[in-house]
Amino acid sequence: MTSALHHLQKRKRIYQNLEPYPHPDRWKRMMDRMIYVVGIGGPVLTIPQLLKIWVEKNAGGVSLFTWSAYFIGSFLWLVYGLMHKEKPIIVAHILFLFVFGSIIVGTILYG
Repeated sequence: MTSALHHLQKRKRIYQNLEPYPHPDRWKRMMDRMIYVVGIGGPVLTIPQLLKIWVEKNAGGVSLFTWSAYFIGSFLWLVYGLMHKEKPIIVAHILFLFVFGSIIVGTILYG
């Protein structure tokens, strides 16, 4: 079975028997909350790079290719999150697209 088909079958099983939210298991409930912290924390940790570019107007040493690749990857993750209605993925990658897009524009302007 290919990995895509395996994923499809796994999703069908999950949706036929949904787990309650918030989950009764303490560890799963904690992980449900932590994933939002991680999803918001990632883009926040990129803000110093963004400030260096836009405040100092200095994009020296910033790779347009790398940040463009991050942007494309984040866009694909966003599409995946929308397809599967996964809120943490959607929230995180909307934020990432904003941050990565700002870095790309700043790199083009000040690079």
